[in-house]
Amino acid sequence: MRFQTFLLTAVGAAALTGLGGVAPALAEDVLQRQSQADPHNHAPTAADAYEVDEVVVRALPLGRSGDDVGSHVALLSGDDLVHRRQSTLGETLNSIPGVNSDTFGGGASRPVVRGQTSPRVKVLSEGAGLMDASEVSPDHAVSGEPLLLEGVEILRGPAALLYGGGAIGGAVNLLDKKIPTRIPAEGGEGVAEYRRGSVDNEEAGVVGMTVGAGNFALRVEAAARKSDDYKVPGWDEPRLDGSYNETSTATLGASWIGSRGYLGAAYTEQTSRYGLSGHTHEYEGCHPHGDHLHCGAGHDHGHDDDHGHGDDDHGHDHEGDHDHAAPEVRLKSRRVDLRGELRDPLPGIENLRLRAGYTDYEHSELEEGVVATTFTNKGYDGRIEAQHREIAGLRGVVGLQLSKSDFAAVGVESYLAPSTTKNTGLFVMEEYEIGLWHLEGALRQEWQEASAVGLPDVEHKPFSVSGSAVWHFTPGWSGALSLSRSQRAPSAQELYADGVHLATNTYEIGDAALDVETANSIELTLRKTEGPLTGSVSAYHYVYDDYIFARTLDQFEDFRLIRYSQADATFTGIEGELTQQFTPWLSGTVFGDYVQGELKGDGGNLPRIPAARAGVRLAAFQGPWSGDVEYSRTFKQTDIAAFETETPGYDMVNATLAYDIDLGPVRSQIFLRGTNLLDETAFNHASFLADTAPLRGRNVTIGVRARF
Repeated sequence: MRFQTFLLTAVGAAALTGLGGVAPALAEDVLQRQSQADPHNHAPTAADAYEVDEVVVRALPLGRSGDDVGSHVALLSGDDLVHRRQSTLGETLNSIPGVNSDTFGGGASRPVVRGQTSPRVKVLSEGAGLMDASEVSPDHAVSGEPLLLEGVEILRGPAALLYGGGAIGGAVNLLDKKIPTRIPAEGGEGVAEYRRGSVDNEEAGVVGMTVGAGNFALRVEAAARKSDDYKVPGWDEPRLDGSYNETSTATLGASWIGSRGYLGAAYTEQTSRYGLSGHTHEYEGCHPHGDHLHCGAGHDHGHDDDHGHGDDDHGHDHEGDHDHAAPEVRLKSRRVDLRGELRDPLPGIENLRLRAGYTDYEHSELEEGVVATTFTNKGYDGRIEAQHREIAGLRGVVGLQLSKSDFAAVGVESYLAPSTTKNTGLFVMEEYEIGLWHLEGALRQEWQEASAVGLPDVEHKPFSVSGSAVWHFTPGWSGALSLSRSQRAPSAQELYADGVHLATNTYEIGDAALDVETANSIELTLRKTEGPLTGSVSAYHYVYDDYIFARTLDQFEDFRLIRYSQADATFTGIEGELTQQFTPWLSGTVFGDYVQGELKGDGGNLPRIPAARAGVRLAAFQGPWSGDVEYSRTFKQTDIAAFETETPGYDMVNATLAYDIDLGPVRSQIFLRGTNLLDETAFNHASFLADTAPLRGRNVTIGVRARF
């Protein structure tokens, strides 16, 4: 890609120029989230060592910090985000307790929150849904670009209720600066970063600039990455075929900013090319007869009428050249975002907030350069929230959310007829302070309509309610109890699927008679925010009524016949992270998580539940130097579902070393990040490719970042 090559060259030159102290005066750091306590991102001092900065959760409408809400909220930002980010969103967040990823080679991975992923985990762009195709299949990339994020918020439990049934398992809110919310000081600010990785020959870079004059501000940013198939230790082949990735993203945004708020819009375009590891057409002729699969010789495998291909279209030899060994995705996404806030718009209204996005998404899956299937999704997701002034001690917000998705898959994997899903949601959230207690309650009513060509229309009316209490029982300590009853309407895929889905080696059958699923949950959280010991631990239990899952009816070798069905299920888990500040410059952290998902009665375990993890981390800084070393153990997963195999455990050692250079208006950093330093062969049980696609081997990334 010519644009990629030009951008990466320009980024490298800009970052190195910043290190030399000769840089433009315009800039803004799209990567570094400044804390309220330290807006200039100065290095920590001894006086700061035992203090924890309060971070306001932007996904929550009442401006609360993560330590003052009933359920668990996690944030990845600042240097941690810069050092830990990967080419996909799921891998970037994988180090957070309670968060895993369903990796699919090097080009796609979605966040897995407490054992749940799409369609129960919703990915948001500053509060508005992304509207890509990632909810449909794990081989479809999340269109959010980690290089262009300043932070990521992960909401779990009742805190995610405000975003609807699609967030019944959690919400991942991507924080960016594509739409300016303030006029930059001295007219402008910006950032440039360049990085190289060893395991896949990764080359990546990002540039961002915001300029402003009067009441107007303009934002321009671009990111690009390219990487080859990554190396895997202890594997039959030295590299994982189809794990390469090339992505370019560019954004233009503008805002009008006044004394009482702002209104802005941004246009983002992304193109991507990545391989599909483990993708095979060996089973494309399989088809169901009732509840049984028919595959192999002696059966008619031609599906010309249903899927637009015959038996002789894909007799490929998947051995050999990198460019032809694995199928490939070519993706293009165009998105328009609209955001605004207005303070004191009407009597009794303290704040009015708008978040909306429209996406025109398309990706094609190619076999030997020929398009086999094209997936499209055109839709919008928008919400408006009105925060009222205090009434009898109550502070709260009421809101309206509207969304529509037109989805289609045409070609070999047209297992889902063209469908339209419309959703309307009304919600209210109120909070009340009484003594040492902070109380919260929320309600949400939805109306969802789904339709597909040639199939019956379906309507559902999910209703959700939650309540929580936070008790600040002594300075620096709090305990929280959260209760919720959340409902989710079935997705179009669960209702209407009928066909071969090669990415997951399944033949999927939907059921238009599916009802809403209901999750009754309880969560207990203990937090400590002051003193040399800080951190939080959360334990939770979800009881699902009519949980929707893919029930395996039959199997032929590695290919399964599944039907979306409903049964009662439970999810139980614990997650936490505790940090001890030994000295002003040295701290130690212990962290871990565990979740178990199973069908009630004798239904057995649910599939792809992440294995338990535990680890320790030491972090230190001295002057301009900072670094950390981390060891974690992912345990063997023996709680497996039918047709699954056990996944062996593995050890991970990661380390980071960084050096800050302050040249007045230019602040730069050189960093070195090593992952999987033991070069372990690691398999991810949460992945559909758990047995066939190991994780990356030893990788060393070097980067340079300049902010001015």
